[in-house]
Amino acid sequence: MELAALVALTLLLGALVALVALAVGKRKEEIREELEHAAEFTAESNVVKGREASKKQKPEKQQRSRKDKPTQHTFSHQLLAASLKSHSGNITCLDFSSNGKYLASCADDRTVRIWSTKDFLDREHKCLRANVELDHATLVRFSPDSRAFITWLANGDTIRIFKMSKKEDGTLNFKAGPEDFPQKHKTPILNIGIAETGKFIMSASTDTSILIWDLKGDVLAAINTNQITNSYAAISPCGRFVASCGFTPDVKVWEVCFGKGGEFKEVTRAFDLKGHQAGVHAFAFSNDSHRMVTVSKDGTWKLWNTDVEYKKQQDPYLLNTVPCVSSDGSLVALSPDGRVVAISDGSNVAMYNATSGALEEEIHAIHSGSITDIRFDINGRFLACSGDKAIRVFHNAPGYRAAIKDMQEMLKKAQNEGMKQRLQQQIAEAQNVLDTVLNAPKE
Repeated sequence: MELAALVALTLLLGALVALVALAVGKRKEEIREELEHAAEFTAESNVVKGREASKKQKPEKQQRSRKDKPTQHTFSHQLLAASLKSHSGNITCLDFSSNGKYLASCADDRTVRIWSTKDFLDREHKCLRANVELDHATLVRFSPDSRAFITWLANGDTIRIFKMSKKEDGTLNFKAGPEDFPQKHKTPILNIGIAETGKFIMSASTDTSILIWDLKGDVLAAINTNQITNSYAAISPCGRFVASCGFTPDVKVWEVCFGKGGEFKEVTRAFDLKGHQAGVHAFAFSNDSHRMVTVSKDGTWKLWNTDVEYKKQQDPYLLNTVPCVSSDGSLVALSPDGRVVAISDGSNVAMYNATSGALEEEIHAIHSGSITDIRFDINGRFLACSGDKAIRVFHNAPGYRAAIKDMQEMLKKAQNEGMKQRLQQQIAEAQNVLDTVLNAPKE
């Protein structure tokens, strides 16, 4: 009996010690998270220090919760420039600012992260956090002046605007607008955007509706796409057009018209992209809006010349049709110069030469789940993909190859000696960058 009592007492004391250790560990974790939250709104140097402090405590955290958390997805690739990993929730959307300085990302962790693109090739990747109070954002888009961004609220089903301002120490401060936009959509949202002209905001949902808003939250126009369901919609980089695709095998493009005084006039049909044999998953514009790429359920992507006089009934020109692998949820990105097409399929990405249609790169298992967004930066140097809790940033090697090939063709036709020398120098510089990327050690 005494032995049994002694064993029971020992087990009881062991359980008490374990409970105390667990409580102390939990409190330490809460304190650490509070310190991280404060550090991110101080100088950027402090953000980096906060991350280093977090790393020191990481082994203890992993030891406590190893059984509770799934194994982190590991990934390496020759073209991988950076892996951005500050989000604690699943990332749903990316956007590069038009000044090229920032990358915005939003996740279901109730934050929007603003990353510095100049840090992509560094060991440390700085970012600042904007909290989405009492909700989380599923979409984020920068304003044309890169001083604000808009978000779509998951629970609120509406748009919230955040203004960005610099504090005295040079870091960014984020302030939400006094009121969210009114709720108007009746089905889940697909995309939002701000025109580069700054004149309107667009939102599109999975039914057949697209709304055109002014910046104060008043609806200027409603578009019925008549496509049974929408699968994607976006504003063109020039800020003149809104386009949509869906169940039908075409892409419809409208012009949003304003008067000379800046007042809204009307939305008129501009042109259609016709030629696919099945519904269109998604599309993308080049930076000058003169090219569009579409990816369809028919197993092809198509490149179009959209620099046409549509008011004179001139139709866009089909430039290329290329077989590809795609599936529901596939996304497409077109490099700003129109030279490279990137298409996602699940957790994989294929990169093509837009002119020849040649498959240049296949990158597999980038994330543990499907890719949620894919975008080229404004200079066409990088391709960013989001999925799970990470952002993968890749060097745009196909873009460098295409640029070198184009300049070599120009060199053959150049008559002026000065032009030849400039082209030779530019070819050498591009080749040097490409060689550096391809010979860099893998992460």
